[in-house]
Amino acid sequence: MEREPVPAVDGPGGEQSRRPAAVAVETVVRLLAPDATGIPVRCGLHYDPGDPYAVQVRFFLDRRRREAVCWSFARELLASGLDEPSGLGDVRIWPWRTTSGDAVALALSSPDGQALLEAPRSTVAAFLDDTYAQVPRGRESDRLDIDADAWLSGQLLPELPEQADPDHDQDGR
Repeated sequence: MEREPVPAVDGPGGEQSRRPAAVAVETVVRLLAPDATGIPVRCGLHYDPGDPYAVQVRFFLDRRRREAVCWSFARELLASGLDEPSGLGDVRIWPWRTTSGDAVALALSSPDGQALLEAPRSTVAAFLDDTYAQVPRGRESDRLDIDADAWLSGQLLPELPEQADPDHDQDGR
């Protein structure tokens, strides 16, 4: 269950830029069955500085990695789960000790089903360290494009009809 870094291009042609690079790591996690046996599942951890508060986990369904089940949740949730039980509802993460060393348990729940996975703690911790090297903890808001968010809000939210003035009747009196 070694950590395999996946190259993230920092700029066209691989040159350095001032923009933080995405962080991507592939590893193998274990899908835990009710009888405590584990099925190895290849997955990818991904962090995009353009969405600085979130991490994405992709569980690959085929060897070519063309099909995947993706989950996105707060980077802080993943970080907290390294040391203490964290999360409510659909995503819960907590420290987990196995016979082969420290791990992180990841419980996922959706209308389609539930899964309990075990990931190597060292891999998750190194991935998070790499994300914090790109966008430090507490500096996420520096990476948000507020103008774009405002534009999207204006485009995606319907215009509300003008409210009637309660001091006037329907004829405007």
